[in-house]
Amino acid sequence: MKLIHPLIILRILSTILLIGTISFLLCLPVAGIYKESLFPFIVSAIITLFLFAFLRIMTRGVNTHQISNRDSFLTVTLAWILFTLSGSLPYLLSRTIPSFINAFFESASGFTTTGASILKDVEILPYSILFWRSFTHWIGGLGIVVLVILIFPSLRVSGYQLFSLESSMKEKIHPRTKGIAYRIVIIYFCLTILEILILGLGDMNLFDSVCHSFGTIATGGFSTRNTGIMSFSPYSQYVILIFMFLSGTSQVVYYYLVKLNFKKVRDNEEFWFYLATVIFACAIAVSILMVKTSKPPEDAFREGCFQVVSIITCTGFANNDFILWPSAGLTLLFLLMFAGGSTGSTSGGIKMARHLVVIKNLKSVFIRLIHPNTIPVIKLNGKLIDESTNTSIISFIMLYIFLFFAGTLILTINGSDPVTSASSVATCMAGIGPGLGTVGPMSNYSGIPGLSKIVLSLLMIIGRLEIVTVFILFGKSFWKL
Repeated sequence: MKLIHPLIILRILSTILLIGTISFLLCLPVAGIYKESLFPFIVSAIITLFLFAFLRIMTRGVNTHQISNRDSFLTVTLAWILFTLSGSLPYLLSRTIPSFINAFFESASGFTTTGASILKDVEILPYSILFWRSFTHWIGGLGIVVLVILIFPSLRVSGYQLFSLESSMKEKIHPRTKGIAYRIVIIYFCLTILEILILGLGDMNLFDSVCHSFGTIATGGFSTRNTGIMSFSPYSQYVILIFMFLSGTSQVVYYYLVKLNFKKVRDNEEFWFYLATVIFACAIAVSILMVKTSKPPEDAFREGCFQVVSIITCTGFANNDFILWPSAGLTLLFLLMFAGGSTGSTSGGIKMARHLVVIKNLKSVFIRLIHPNTIPVIKLNGKLIDESTNTSIISFIMLYIFLFFAGTLILTINGSDPVTSASSVATCMAGIGPGLGTVGPMSNYSGIPGLSKIVLSLLMIIGRLEIVTVFILFGKSFWKL
């Protein structure tokens, strides 16, 4: 019996192409409303539809029930690469981004909800391309795998094999995968609509409200303005601030709130740790701005809280040029790039649950030093964490840090200064977007060398799939029969 089934993988990848086709077609009304060329999206849709039909015919009669764990790992990784490649078509065909490397970077940044951009002036782009950029955030935030399982159940894939590899959702909240997917989509869709409506009450028009809601709920960060959220009123900034925090909260928490199961919410240690971390970091940032700058109290509060929440949730929006912050503030933001939101949210990074487990491990070490005969146990949300899970969490963090240093070294060797290199790798791995140095919030990645852009694009995808999903493909044991 084969452990890797190429035809099953191609069958599922064909569905990814169909999702891409539908996504391109959804951009046509926007191009029509603003009287822009339909060509980029029609041709993109034709290309992906043709490839879909070809793969569908080639894999006709394939039984996807036979999918193995190896198929799942390979499919998830290839799905993100395929979606990134197809997502670059509108940029290339519209000539808004004529370079393939730049188009791939922009597409990867969109689907991985990173928000890093190579575009120097987004305000000259057609509305339809701006919409596509933000829409890639929304699709990526929801998760390609979730979309596959929800929209195309005809695949008959025994869901959780694929679903559990998608980094946006790890905790089971319903016994059937399709049930999980439906509930996530409903919560995700409701949050998006709610933010669009509330932003529309302020100074944003409908188009800006939609695009920024896509970027917020997906914790993405693409804006329709060159100066980002700075272009909008304090009202809009506070609304986005609140929804960034909500988007960094686990979907599991919302599910239990809807079910009125408040005990589960109360017992969710990660949520309270996430809330405490945000409040603590905001207090430090605001204090630094109050003491070290001449900003008025309200400006210091709004800018400090906004930027902290934006970095922790890996959204990447900016309502000020934080490159101009005091060095203590910049150090804080850099450290927060390794935080990440809650597990089960659309944010990236290491995630709060893993940090919490590390703290519990440190506490366990101290207890053993004081009481050598004690055998402390580590629990999360009231459940015992076994040794295997504990080891995998620690190993993930070590691998994450190793990858950060390796990426930083590559970018530095390729010509970027150390600050730019380190912050670029940190933000791309975590899916944040703007960094420090020459890739600050009011700058972009256009000056980064081509090789470095490819490295950063791959780091976005690797980070989005939580590293191990991709790295396991390079082990000898993966390919052994």
